[in-house]
Amino acid sequence: SSLIHAQSILAILGIQVILMGAIEGYRVSGGPAGEGLDKNYPGGDYFDPLGLADDPDTFAELRVKEIKNGRLAMFAMFGFYIQAIFTGKGPVEN
Repeated sequence: SSLIHAQSILAILGIQVILMGAIEGYRVSGGPAGEGLDKNYPGGDYFDPLGLADDPDTFAELRVKEIKNGRLAMFAMFGFYIQAIFTGKGPVEN
């Protein structure tokens, strides 16, 4: 018997979509974490806490890379969910 079941994966996916949607909706509507920020881009002062991007051009490039990497990671997790739903096994077992 596997520790990963399709029903629990669907529950996790549903809960994750609801929670992330609520958090992002709150941020975009001007919540405490969204005051004065670009509504289409999360981040702000906490994006570069170590000051690695002193140059504004480097900072803009790192922002784009962060968004692209985040989207790629979300798409990969979606693939893991679909794989688990159809095979009934986790990514390690496949």
